[in-house]
Amino acid sequence: MKPSPRRSPTAAHGARTPTSAWPRRRSSPAADVGVRAPRVATVLARASPLRPQLALVLGSGFGPALERVKVVKEIPYAKLPGFPQPTVQGHSGKLVLGTLGGTTVAVLSGRAHYYEGHSMAEVTFAVRALAKFGIRDLLLTNAAGGINRRFRPGDFMRLTDHINFMGANPLRGPCPPGLTRFLDLSQVYDPALGSLLDKAAKKARMRWHRGVYLALSGPTYETPAEIRAFAKLGADAVGMSTVPEAIVARHLGLRVAAVSCISNQAPASARIRSRTTRCWRRPRKQVATRARCWKSLPGNTGTTNWH
Repeated sequence: MKPSPRRSPTAAHGARTPTSAWPRRRSSPAADVGVRAPRVATVLARASPLRPQLALVLGSGFGPALERVKVVKEIPYAKLPGFPQPTVQGHSGKLVLGTLGGTTVAVLSGRAHYYEGHSMAEVTFAVRALAKFGIRDLLLTNAAGGINRRFRPGDFMRLTDHINFMGANPLRGPCPPGLTRFLDLSQVYDPALGSLLDKAAKKARMRWHRGVYLALSGPTYETPAEIRAFAKLGADAVGMSTVPEAIVARHLGLRVAAVSCISNQAPASARIRSRTTRCWRRPRKQVATRARCWKSLPGNTGTTNWH
């Protein structure tokens, strides 16, 4: 009697799923950043002999500043691994290496915003890559709405502090080795860099202010009630960027400075005098004095508009 053929475990229990067909565990955003940031640094090092220590991020309205840069190398974000492509008009999405006023710089023409659907890791990835490349000083720019009643469209504000109302923090999650998890933000924006900006603004005779920037996730604009609340909290301007990059830059040991271009004022309905908007009231003596000065101007009809 012939022995029955021995059945293999595969035949007995059904065909096994090949290892290649198993679902692969996705790497965490922190792990991706740790791999891609050095790759970008390598790409930049091979692209140009320049080794800048200053980087500029050109936000909305600041694109024309690139015309002042003597370009040595221009690299689209699409060719830099991990760089998200901006979808907002005016953000061209390219990294430029060159010189500005005799200083070697790296310029990010455009940024990724949280409201575009990018994660915080993606929004701040460029800062991490620049730090790996050797950047030590970072100048952030943005367009913001003016809350402070002294601000006018076209003014500039140097950030002295910020309020993070974006509902997320870019440091949430695994902490990279060698870095602190609980970052001290008592001085995000470097006073020495701020002093240099103040001197440059005075020399250029710009309408220049210093104030607090409040960051929201967007993309909706603020309601009048929100504007009144933000004013009471001490905010001078409001926008939808900059803060995540500033936090990550400080976490990596970079010195940070930031400038807002005031693109518009708070809506008129947020400035109506009422019991809940005393912060917008002007002292009677001050209003009377300004009214007398206004009436004394030649050819003035005496009407006033104190928006």
